[in-house]
Amino acid sequence: MSANAVAAKKAVIPVAGLGTRLFPASQAVKKELMPVVGPDGIARAMIHVHVSELVAAGIEEICIVAQPGDEETIRAYFAGPGPDLLRRLEKTPALAEEARQMRELNARLHFVFQREQEGYGHAVFQSRAFAGGEPVLLCLGDHLFRGAPVSPYRELAEMVGRSGGRSVSAVNRIGPAQLKGYGTIAGARRKDFPRLIDVARIVEKPDPELARRELRVDGLGADEFLGWFGMHLLAPSIYDVLAQMIRDDVRDGGEFQLTRAQELQRAREGYLALEMTAAERFDFGTPADYLESLAWFARQAR
Repeated sequence: MSANAVAAKKAVIPVAGLGTRLFPASQAVKKELMPVVGPDGIARAMIHVHVSELVAAGIEEICIVAQPGDEETIRAYFAGPGPDLLRRLEKTPALAEEARQMRELNARLHFVFQREQEGYGHAVFQSRAFAGGEPVLLCLGDHLFRGAPVSPYRELAEMVGRSGGRSVSAVNRIGPAQLKGYGTIAGARRKDFPRLIDVARIVEKPDPELARRELRVDGLGADEFLGWFGMHLLAPSIYDVLAQMIRDDVRDGGEFQLTRAQELQRAREGYLALEMTAAERFDFGTPADYLESLAWFARQAR
């Protein structure tokens, strides 16, 4: 799609988790502020990379769903260094420019708070007022994404122009061993744009037998499936679905799950998925994943 296409202008990044999988390091540094080194050799906080990529993709406002008290820490990071360090950074123009850009990014940030750990869907629901009836681009806080020649952030945001008001989730191919970690879909590809799929069912973390039997998409191998990539373009009605779930106390595993809300939304008004074929996901959620993704993220060219 062209750069002038209709696109989402708001994004949401939930970072209100407790950082249990990265404990005890997460006691010293919030997970979203842990360092990631890019191909340019500059070390940035993980959320800094997210925000930079979103703004580069045309997103104008970004809502961070945080724990109470975390706004000050994140704001302080994006405010950049004080005068003494700034003077030292002038000797390294790339870092001085980075400091200037951080202050610009800070102006785009909004914060809402998840005061109880009630699940991913509950975290997303806290951004309802921020969304203000507009579609939002939702990104996992402990994943980063990159693609060429088009940013996956931009590509999914621009699906507003093709979605007919429906939600669109980015998906990628996964095997049976990965099913336990992802929402997985069944559906049919559109003939005029085969990467776009009309979703017929969404199941959170299905077992392989169920997936082989019921979660099929044309064009895949016998043991290939399409699972969540970690980015979702959410139509405004997702907040109505989540509100009803919370009101009626509809939980899975004791929590309000976004995948359940997405399946309910699909049943009511339809749902789309976009297969990501030229983009990569970098998972920083566990120590092993963090170590592996840190190395790959630094090497990968844009």
